[in-house]
Amino acid sequence: MYANRVNKGNYGYFFVAPFFIVFLLFGLYPILYSFYLSLTNWDGLNNPEFIGLANYSRAFVDPLFLKSLFNTFFIWSVSVIPQLTISLILAVILNNRFLKGKDFFRAVYFFPNIVTAASLGLLVSLMFDWQTGSVNQFLMSVGVIDSAVDWKNNPLFMQILVSSILFFQYFGYSMLIYIAGLQGISPEFEESARVDGASKTQIFFKITIPLLKPIIIFQVITSLIGGVQIFDQPYMLTEGSGAPDNATLTSVMYLYRTAFEQGRFGYGATIAFCLFIIIVTLSSLSYLIARERSRSKISLKEN
Repeated sequence: MYANRVNKGNYGYFFVAPFFIVFLLFGLYPILYSFYLSLTNWDGLNNPEFIGLANYSRAFVDPLFLKSLFNTFFIWSVSVIPQLTISLILAVILNNRFLKGKDFFRAVYFFPNIVTAASLGLLVSLMFDWQTGSVNQFLMSVGVIDSAVDWKNNPLFMQILVSSILFFQYFGYSMLIYIAGLQGISPEFEESARVDGASKTQIFFKITIPLLKPIIIFQVITSLIGGVQIFDQPYMLTEGSGAPDNATLTSVMYLYRTAFEQGRFGYGATIAFCLFIIIVTLSSLSYLIARERSRSKISLKEN
């Protein structure tokens, strides 16, 4: 009887095996092979030439790669702060059970997330075209400007424009995540606070925000991972040029340009691994900082 139980217990390995097989073939193996390529000089045709850490040494002093990192984090930071803030406010409002039509507004706010990033980038690019764009046509028709403005020739404006596209596309998704977190908070906390005389503002900052901290950490980490991989919106907005002055050249755009346009696959793999290290490091730091703050608050309450 014991042997039969052991044999039946082994059946579970057959159910989990497909996941690990797929991960090994299409996940772990490409990662390891890419790391090997990052140690070589390879043009995609000839045999890879092993050069050790030369590509990594080059990446640390590559001004274009460093600029692409700065552009990426600047665009991400300008986008994520209003995105997480406004989506939280909307989530609190639309989580009100007495609000009429809240399901409609949830769907409307989430709709931009359904549209592909490339489509949004192309649409905004056409809108801000200095010759035929609808923005210039509208501003000239109402008398705000006298002649067409070349919006795409302003580096700072283009960076903010990419951030705005990211905000517009993902704030609805963040709102739904917050709503799910709010619905997981027991209404007893709010009712007890009201009995004690707490105002809505005090309930929001003293009860809602602390209880939503795991959701906020999740939002920050996932947005950070996605932010480092920004590609579609700036690529379609500038037709891959990153102009003006490479202001919208993100790290993944530079990776694509290096590997697939210039044929330097070894250096492209190095950029990919640098981004991987950055993502892992920043995500770990965000998690550790948030956990340390939670522990410090708990210790203060106990004392």
